[in-house]
Amino acid sequence: MEKSSWIVIVNPKAGLGYGLRDWPVISNQLNKSGVEFTCVFTEKKYHAVELAVKAVNDGYRKIVAVGGDGTVNEIVNGIFIQKKVPTTDILLAVIPVGTGNDWVRMYGIPKYYSEAVKAIVESYTIRQDVGLITYTETLITHKRYMANVAGIGFDAIANRYFNKMKDEGRKGRGLYIIGVVKALLKYKSKRFRIKIDNQLFFDDYMFDAAIGIGPYNGGGMNPMPAAVFNDGLIDITIVKKINKFWILRSFRKLYNGKIYTHPKVLAAQGKYIEVESFPESPIEIDGEALGFSPFVFEVVPCSITVVVSKKFKIDN
Repeated sequence: MEKSSWIVIVNPKAGLGYGLRDWPVISNQLNKSGVEFTCVFTEKKYHAVELAVKAVNDGYRKIVAVGGDGTVNEIVNGIFIQKKVPTTDILLAVIPVGTGNDWVRMYGIPKYYSEAVKAIVESYTIRQDVGLITYTETLITHKRYMANVAGIGFDAIANRYFNKMKDEGRKGRGLYIIGVVKALLKYKSKRFRIKIDNQLFFDDYMFDAAIGIGPYNGGGMNPMPAAVFNDGLIDITIVKKINKFWILRSFRKLYNGKIYTHPKVLAAQGKYIEVESFPESPIEIDGEALGFSPFVFEVVPCSITVVVSKKFKIDN
């Protein structure tokens, strides 16, 4: 039986523990705003996938993610795994408590809990594209849906350092920067071969690449300023082999939307992107460290329905 209320999936570890610490404030805001909801907490990695599938099978059609980009990614994967209803029949809202919050940044969803709850009450919705990524882990081929951006090359290595420190219990807003510095000291560019819609686009040494649906990753970096959430295309930005000194000098371009002006940067779009690397290279998807190359990126057009800020303009 279909339920009219929301189910709220809370990741207590999101935002270095802010998911648990701030839940009393968030739940109070939901109650004050008249939002009818049931709450469940994740207990382990990938638990939000299971909880999302169960929620849909139990009749829920409206899901709130209280967490960061990784929580959103898990719930989106759960929405696709369930087969009870079309993915677009499920409404997804987010109250951001993560460390990166790049998905909500794309839509102007407020970081203030009261404003995020107000967006849920108003329920101004759009449909966005989703990426489907094929990768390898322990010699087995896996598929994973992507709500926002994946990183390969340097970004994936920095992400692994960051996640390792989080798993060790380290806290602090500067953890990602520490991960970046560690990766800079050790990472060396690899050769990548990239095809877009079956045409060879790149075959050379590459430092980094961002591939995805939205413009932001890495906690506010803007590697794909031309990305549009519902154009049926996957964007890719490649940073060719580059001197590490020049990386530091060019760092501002990652934040100010001018990365395409850098002479070492290539950008393109396509519906089907194939990536090989020599040797193999890791990937991070929506901030989560996953498997290794080769990769295939496909687009699933306008396949999820999400709550965005009422101020968000589709033509912006």
